[in-house]
Amino acid sequence: MLSIDRSIIDAIVAHARRDHPDEACGVVAGPVGSDTPTRHIPMDNAARSMTFYEFDSMEQLRVWREMDERDEEPVVIYHSHTATEAYPSRTDVSFAGEPGAHYLLVSTRDTDAEEIRSFRIVDGVVTEEPVRIVDGLVTEEPVRVVDAAVDPHAVQSYKFGQSPTAVDYECSGS
Repeated sequence: MLSIDRSIIDAIVAHARRDHPDEACGVVAGPVGSDTPTRHIPMDNAARSMTFYEFDSMEQLRVWREMDERDEEPVVIYHSHTATEAYPSRTDVSFAGEPGAHYLLVSTRDTDAEEIRSFRIVDGVVTEEPVRIVDGLVTEEPVRVVDAAVDPHAVQSYKFGQSPTAVDYECSGS
């Protein structure tokens, strides 16, 4: 599950809406090993495209060096889809190079709704996860959990060209 502060989500959605009709992209950094997104870093879409995003190579080098200097890592890598659902495309999957990161997608196709979804992408396997939006970094109670469209007790994974599979893990108290 991705737990992320409401103010960061608001900044990501604002960035996506501001760059629409082009896809927006960026990173949310956090302390190494914490899985806690704390610092929003909007980046330029060098492709300037409605259907594709690409970090500017010089900006990416600068941002990754800055994260290294601050003992941070990319906890969230985000981008927007302007005309489709918030779901990774084949290109998104092929370029997913941070196996420890949450890949957050925002759809800006509907101006009146927030569509936010998060995925783990490792070796071409996409696994959707719930998004827990919290108020304040120290708050543990969710303001709202964005439905990841999966049974919260199941894990969904798939490779492109295959159907999704769901594995239901039951935990007993013994």
